[in-house]
Amino acid sequence: MASEKIEFTPIGYFKSSQVHPYEAGRQPDSHHAIGTIELQSGQNFEQALTGLEGCKKIWVIFSFHRNEHWNPMVLPPRGRNTKIGVFATRSPYRPNSIGMSCVDVVRIDKLKIEVSGADILDGSPILDIKPYVAYADSFPEVEPEWLQEAEKHTVTFSESTEKALAYLENQGVDNLRAFLQHQLEFEPTNSKKKRVKVLAGDEFIIAYRTWRAVFSLVQGSVTVLRIESGYSAKDLESAEDTYADKAIHRNFLKQAF
Repeated sequence: MASEKIEFTPIGYFKSSQVHPYEAGRQPDSHHAIGTIELQSGQNFEQALTGLEGCKKIWVIFSFHRNEHWNPMVLPPRGRNTKIGVFATRSPYRPNSIGMSCVDVVRIDKLKIEVSGADILDGSPILDIKPYVAYADSFPEVEPEWLQEAEKHTVTFSESTEKALAYLENQGVDNLRAFLQHQLEFEPTNSKKKRVKVLAGDEFIIAYRTWRAVFSLVQGSVTVLRIESGYSAKDLESAEDTYADKAIHRNFLKQAF
């Protein structure tokens, strides 16, 4: 019956520096930050983890806890510019906000499972863990029709960009590099799907929180040319600091990259 309800109790929660939806990317990959599944104590989960150390990859079933509604039609992140049914996509805006990600197991310490490649936001309730089994879970070259025409671009960083990213990572801006990889690999100039604008010629600018990245697109290759502050000089003179990061921006602008 449509009114029937099924209740789940989280077995744990996900901890990560990926706090905002745009930081989590679209699918698990090597660009994501390391994260940790922290299981609840007092539930005998220590025994339930027996043997998991022998699994290189696991499926993590979790809740899209930041979503409060669902959409029957959604715009895929790549491959087409028209909406399709949510059941034909991996969109988080689902009738039941359940997500699944295949991630790499880095190490297990008691009730903590450190994983890499997870497109899961910090604080996500974890519902279940299952081992990845290649013979049953892998179907090479099988893709939804809307993905088959998606062109993947190579993304490289200029020398000055590498220096700027290294500086910002030292200051705690952890996810900018991964954000650029995720956003620029597919449809990098599509302003319907990302905060990107044309500058001039083959140069574009994309926004990440209070930061901006200028990139070029030439023959299917994306080069991130430089990182810029999203604040104007007038903004930085103001004492108002909504995102508590103006000090980083002021020091960033003093650097020579």
